[in-house]
Amino acid sequence: MSKDSYERKTRSSAGISPDQTSIGSGTKRSSVSSGGRTRDKKEFLRRFVDCKTFTCNLEEWFKDISENSGQETFDVPFELVELQKFDYALEGVSFQQLIRMPSAVYASSSDGVETTAVLAIEDFLHASVKGLWEAFWSEGEPLPFYVACLYNENMKFYQAESAIANGKVGGLSATAILLKNAKHPHGKWDEVLELALLTPDIGTLAVEGARLPSLSILGEALYFAVRMMLSRSLSKSSFLQSPSPVFVLLVDSQYAGVIKVEGDVSKLKLNVNNVYESATEWIKHHSNISMSPIDRIWNKLGNANWGDIGALQVLFATYHSILQLAGMPKQSIEDLAADHSSRLQARRMERQFADTTVNGHSLHQYQQGHVSPEIVEVLDESNRRENAEPMKLEIGSVLWLEDSNSQKDYEISEIRCDGELTYYIAFSIDDPGRSLCLYIGSHPSQVEPAWEDMNLWYQVQRQTKVLTVMKQKGLSSKYLPQLIASGKISHTSRSRRSSSSDDCNHPWWGTPVLVTTPVGETVTDMVRRSCFGSDEAIKCCHDCLSALSTASSSGVRHGDIRPENVMCITSGVRYPYFVLIGWGHAVLEERDRPAMNLHFSSTYALEEGKLCSASDAESLVYMLYFCSGGELPELDSVEGALQWRERAWSKRLIQQKLGDISAILKAFADYVDSLCGTPYPIDYDIWLRRLKRHIREDDHGKEIDMSG
Repeated sequence: MSKDSYERKTRSSAGISPDQTSIGSGTKRSSVSSGGRTRDKKEFLRRFVDCKTFTCNLEEWFKDISENSGQETFDVPFELVELQKFDYALEGVSFQQLIRMPSAVYASSSDGVETTAVLAIEDFLHASVKGLWEAFWSEGEPLPFYVACLYNENMKFYQAESAIANGKVGGLSATAILLKNAKHPHGKWDEVLELALLTPDIGTLAVEGARLPSLSILGEALYFAVRMMLSRSLSKSSFLQSPSPVFVLLVDSQYAGVIKVEGDVSKLKLNVNNVYESATEWIKHHSNISMSPIDRIWNKLGNANWGDIGALQVLFATYHSILQLAGMPKQSIEDLAADHSSRLQARRMERQFADTTVNGHSLHQYQQGHVSPEIVEVLDESNRRENAEPMKLEIGSVLWLEDSNSQKDYEISEIRCDGELTYYIAFSIDDPGRSLCLYIGSHPSQVEPAWEDMNLWYQVQRQTKVLTVMKQKGLSSKYLPQLIASGKISHTSRSRRSSSSDDCNHPWWGTPVLVTTPVGETVTDMVRRSCFGSDEAIKCCHDCLSALSTASSSGVRHGDIRPENVMCITSGVRYPYFVLIGWGHAVLEERDRPAMNLHFSSTYALEEGKLCSASDAESLVYMLYFCSGGELPELDSVEGALQWRERAWSKRLIQQKLGDISAILKAFADYVDSLCGTPYPIDYDIWLRRLKRHIREDDHGKEIDMSG
């Protein structure tokens, strides 16, 4: 450690302001000197506007550290033990689900990809600062920070959506967390907590295992760090630590890293005639730079990996940035981390419940309500119900469902699993001859921790909304599920309820439920039993297209077509038919996002995170292809899924396979191939007519030859 660095750290720990060394004891001469230095700082900042010139001045310094130290140039800003303790503290903290997810850069750069990344980074930072503020500082106080993007031409901050709408996306280079200030809607540099630079190629550092970024990336980060530190030294805000370290994040669509810059800016020589050389000298001799390894903060599907080390580094940097402005938190990291052992014990107890099964079906999802078998989240203690019973439903269990109009009783007759979630076959006590599908969501006390796994929410609450909207719009078809009831559980038991029961104290009270009809066998089960032949494939194609046609007439798109979401109805009908279920991910408006499935999602959905007119038809073709014996490739990334689609269509693998089953299915695949990724609407009517001519149920008997 250099002597200057040691002095800087000593001064920082003693709380000495960078300007105090020059201000003196308050004499008139010192006051004039201080005022002159303030003017020089402002003039320095006014001229310090060219990042490229500053970066060029760093070339010799960068060459020296690259040759002499290589990957060991910079220390890490956070020790692993610090991150581990922080991770323990965050166990009970829920970060909101991100609405807009980033797409991996797998093709040539485009405005669409850049726009998605800018929006995603803004969402990620907002979710980060909001979650940390509410966990450590807030006791009902509103969030005092906001997130905005930096526009290079005027060095002002704008909301990403506004900047993109005004055609400024090409000029956005960074996203910042700022202190709210109604007098300065475009932000003040001394109120920037943290800055995230959009660096599309930062992921190569992680892939190559390198610690040192390119000069252009590092130079830009240091340029903004100097600007932030100098602006803070001019600030009149008394709540800033002084001198305060600044954190600059390097972010792309999958990876992120943290650069921490410390230093006493009072030692910056304010040569306003050569600001870049002065700033370079300060970086060389008076700064202390540390940099974290580059790690993932999003997975390849665009979901935030809140618990991974990459995201923890970013969150910890954000935590320290808030600390500088808001002061010590009301709940410390140590206090929250101290509950780790009790959470671990509770997690082990919940794990034990997962071993209990009913008729071969695991009850794991219902004991934890919202988590996958690999990750177990523990509810915040304030949300736990005393003496809460584990959620168990068995054949013969009776539910009392309370909706806005009435109260109905349903008895469980069968328990099924679609591969991800469990649902139930039940019948109403008032109508025992009619089977119904019954979906049960998470208990209200488990909603907040359920953000990381939204499957139950989409299956119940979101699907209820979609089916209600479709019903209100008058969308009716036998190929669409029918909403029978929705509401909340008021009681459960193994027998008819007694009049003395106390519903409000029941542990399941308030759990949302959705009841639909008809009931049948999923295509997944049919394929497993080798019962999905050519006739079934043609009928399935016709019936699903009919359902999509009806829904699209009111602007509704399914967005999650897969074998588990297509049900074959055979009971009580002369001719079996297929119903398209699983409408929880349906797109009702522009901001809605479909589910992402590497095997079944359309090309446009994987690329852009939304649906075009032909997306559902494309997904239907993939489903028919795989369910008819097509090769099921191993896909572990969006990039791999897109490459498989391009290869399959270009080599006509899908058409060849479907052609072996039916010429009409091959023709339909050819038609969809011509529409992939285009905005052109699909002509449902012509294909429904063609498919109908190949369905056996239209054979009404032999024609009689009357010619003889």
